[in-house]
Amino acid sequence: MKHWLTLFIFMFTINAVSAQEKALIQFSGVIYNVDSNVVVPYVTVTNKSDRDRVFAANYQGYFSFVAHEGDTILFSAVGYRKEAVVIPSKVPEKSYTVIVKMKARVVNLPTVTVLPWASVDQFNKEFMALKFADDDLEIAKKNVTRTSLLAMARDLPRDGMEMQGVNFQNNHVRLTNRAINQRYANPLLNPFAWGSFIQQILQGDKRRSDSN
Repeated sequence: MKHWLTLFIFMFTINAVSAQEKALIQFSGVIYNVDSNVVVPYVTVTNKSDRDRVFAANYQGYFSFVAHEGDTILFSAVGYRKEAVVIPSKVPEKSYTVIVKMKARVVNLPTVTVLPWASVDQFNKEFMALKFADDDLEIAKKNVTRTSLLAMARDLPRDGMEMQGVNFQNNHVRLTNRAINQRYANPLLNPFAWGSFIQQILQGDKRRSDSN
């Protein structure tokens, strides 16, 4: 038991000495896209040497935090390959600035076929109950049936050409009737009046013959 306790104290002392030997520095930088030189915002920055402490770059790709000399810093972002930077030892002025360039990663996803049915049996059931629409010829035949034409003539309003034809026909009939009435306004020029007059004369001669 004393042996394990001594070993634990020894390891703890070594880690403490090693931590004291690593100097603290201000680690800063900007992250760019290596292909377009555009900043990559909100990149996750992880210090792998300091218990995986996580930091984040801002919307301009800038980051800054305290780290130790010799720490390994990992940069990761969605759609980009991971990049790692090792802080060198004996950094002057206790400040270290880097420019990190990340490369976009192209991921080819497998083809996904989206089906509107949950299973093949349901597809077969829906397919057997499917009602196919009529083709163009059948639709045209239904549109020119007597019932369809009467319904359209009753419900659909007349267009400009139809209204023009109807007005022309009505005007023609009205002008024709006016001309006939004006022509036969004089009874002497009216053949119907002459026919009625001759008929009255014949009926009068017949009565005279019967009385004699």
